Amino acid sequence: MKRGVIIALATATLLPIHAGAKENSHDTHSAVSDKVISEQRAKLAENTKGKGFGPQSPRDIDAVAGNNLRSFNDAPASKEMNLCNIHFHKNAEHKGGEFTKYAGNGDGHGFQSGYKYSGNLSASEIKSAGHDICPSKHGGLSAGDTIEVHYVHSTAEINPGPTLGSCLNDAIKNPQLRVETQVYVLVNDTSAFDFGSLTKHRKQSGLHQAINIPNNMGTPIQYAGSTTGPSYNEKGSPFQVTWSVRPSVAKVNIDSVGKWCKDNVFNEEHAHGVRNLVTNPDLISKIGH
Repeated sequence: MKRGVIIALATATLLPIHAGAKENSHDTHSAVSDKVISEQRAKLAENTKGKGFGPQSPRDIDAVAGNNLRSFNDAPASKEMNLCNIHFHKNAEHKGGEFTKYAGNGDGHGFQSGYKYSGNLSASEIKSAGHDICPSKHGGLSAGDTIEVHYVHSTAEINPGPTLGSCLNDAIKNPQLRVETQVYVLVNDTSAFDFGSLTKHRKQSGLHQAINIPNNMGTPIQYAGSTTGPSYNEKGSPFQVTWSVRPSVAKVNIDSVGKWCKDNVFNEEHAHGVRNLVTNPDLISKIGH
């Protein structure tokens, strides 16, 4: 497969391309019924049955069972790979740890769904920022919101940049991929983590590294999965990804997230939607295999 075809596929899946037009952060969307989600799950099962798809993501990291035996080698540790992309989703795509509160079915296309921080916040922490934060046609961010950040790594020789295309090059058509995952809750508190610092990266020992991923958020749950995003609600992802998901939630200053959305090398301007949690045992791997 030619590189252009691979990148076209990649940019249409893990990381949707932004339209760039000014969007209204106050748009609202009614939630779809449980029937719609059930139908999407049924189509996913139908479209993957007997096709040989590997284990899918996202999943409940507290549930270890899984029947998908399509195996691939775990990607190396992130310190042995190149950081290629950072992006985030509004609400956690994964469920488990300190993010188990269901946000609802959402609009059926990945927005207003997912999982929220299940802990408590003070009145001052959820005080409005008073201005738009990472606005989009699907709604911006507010204090108290949960985001899941994906620090994507590749074994290919690349430079960090926009979309999954930045994780591929002509020399390696099938690099190993790892996603270091951290869930954050946005708070109106300047003493909380600074998102600019959390996403800081530089070259160390010849490899691009995200140097400030929190290391005290519980033992990461590692499992074999795939790329995510709502475009895979009814079809399987063909990408093999090693996931490392931290179970604890960190607090991040909401204004620092808004500042990052206005200027970053990844051209990320707002939150991505979430893929439905994959619950079909035949489409998830066993954790701790």
